Amino acid sequence: MTETHHITLAFDRDLEKVQALVVKMGGMVEAAILDAALALESRDEDLAEQVRLRDKAIDALEEQINTEAARLIALRAPTASDLRMTLSVMKIAASLERVGDYAKNMAKRSHVLAHMAPIAGSGGAIRRMARAVEAMLKDALDAYINRDAQLAADVRARDLEVDQMYNALFREFLTYMLEDPRNITACMHLHFIAKNVERMGDHATSIAEQVIYLVTGEMPEDDRPKTDSVARLNEEED
Repeated sequence: MTETHHITLAFDRDLEKVQALVVKMGGMVEAAILDAALALESRDEDLAEQVRLRDKAIDALEEQINTEAARLIALRAPTASDLRMTLSVMKIAASLERVGDYAKNMAKRSHVLAHMAPIAGSGGAIRRMARAVEAMLKDALDAYINRDAQLAADVRARDLEVDQMYNALFREFLTYMLEDPRNITACMHLHFIAKNVERMGDHATSIAEQVIYLVTGEMPEDDRPKTDSVARLNEEED
């Protein structure tokens, strides 16, 4: 067995370990999304607090992934294609960390909303949106592990559905605020939560685009599918 082959095997083994950490982190983030949405709908402050506290473990995993990926680059001197795979791990971990932050923010606002008069149907609507995003994230990670560009492209297309759900919620909250000024504070919190979930979908889409890049060597040239929407306006403001 040649020295080059030994180096390749060592790189593949180390990369698999880092990818296993990404999968673990992804599972934790998926759980955070669903639990934060459930806590909001059920007004469960204990569950919301668990989501908030678990974010520290998600942050720690991102740091571990970055450390291991940097070590891999330093010790294994990867080829161009291997370097691309290693850097993609770090980008995916960064997207997962941001999604975890959004879930934590949802949980924080849930504490406040639990002590306000409920806005009818809002918790269920946001939970449906969160489930759609969690499914996108799961499929994006599956696409990454399996190097499935077609599944990644499907995830990317589904971001449009999340944007449409966000737009519908924004208009609904606006109606509630116009009908009764006493709803303004609660609706503003709910709007920020809905926007956080929409942003989660954007990060799931970013992971899908990384997969397409890994498989094809090129980022998608066409713009992400977007509605003529409040979501687009907010994106331009951020």
